[in-house]
Amino acid sequence: MEIVRLVNLVFVFVLGTAIGSFLNVLIDRLSNGEKITGRSKCDHCRKQLAWYDLIPIVSFITLGGKCRYCHKKLSVYYPFVELLTGVFFILITQSLGISSIPLLFIYFGIISCLIVIFFADFKYQIIPDSIQLALFVIILFFHLFFEFAVRPLGSETEITDFILAGVGTMLPILFLWWVTKGRGMGFGDVKLAFNIGFLLGFRMGLIALYISFIFGAIVGMLLIVIKKKHLTSKIAFGPFLVIGIIIMVFFQREIWSWVSHLYGY
Repeated sequence: MEIVRLVNLVFVFVLGTAIGSFLNVLIDRLSNGEKITGRSKCDHCRKQLAWYDLIPIVSFITLGGKCRYCHKKLSVYYPFVELLTGVFFILITQSLGISSIPLLFIYFGIISCLIVIFFADFKYQIIPDSIQLALFVIILFFHLFFEFAVRPLGSETEITDFILAGVGTMLPILFLWWVTKGRGMGFGDVKLAFNIGFLLGFRMGLIALYISFIFGAIVGMLLIVIKKKHLTSKIAFGPFLVIGIIIMVFFQREIWSWVSHLYGY
């Protein structure tokens, strides 16, 4: 059984790295308004890459992190996203204990969208609408067709409850966007906040926002201290929202138990 389990995990990891390779395409092309179809090319010399240049992680290592043709350094983001996706796929398989294969792939889809959002906002300061829509559709599919098999711990039991939860979770970010006239918070963050509430429910969604603000504040202060940013500098908030979602997806029961105990719910 242990050998079978190990083989399954290796398969999940390899699948994750392959999907991570595709996520790299989405991150760069969607953020720059390019078509996602067509062969991959070197970022520097624009030479079309062969299949053996695109083997997840392996190609980067064997090429020494350089283009085979122009020998310029390749971005370390590419193997990192592939590795990260593979690791998350294993964590989902292990930690969530999901026996349903379709449900497992729903979670793979959610985490894949979140990875694209994280790196697109981090690298380009933009969250593509198409990936936000894809995330919404995946969450909707989860709610409609899996009958709340893994329910958030809020009171939401109907799809309309989750839509209202999305709106309620979105309002604080929408207010910040309106007050700062888009300088302190992008509208992509507003849309992502809706998806947070739509996935997690209102109470869990607000906790995810709270976690996001905590991480954002800590990182922001550190960047100011080391003089990488100034008080007036703009920092992409999407990655912190993604961190908040992921923490709640994996640890919502533990966090809710702690919050309930702290506030006597």
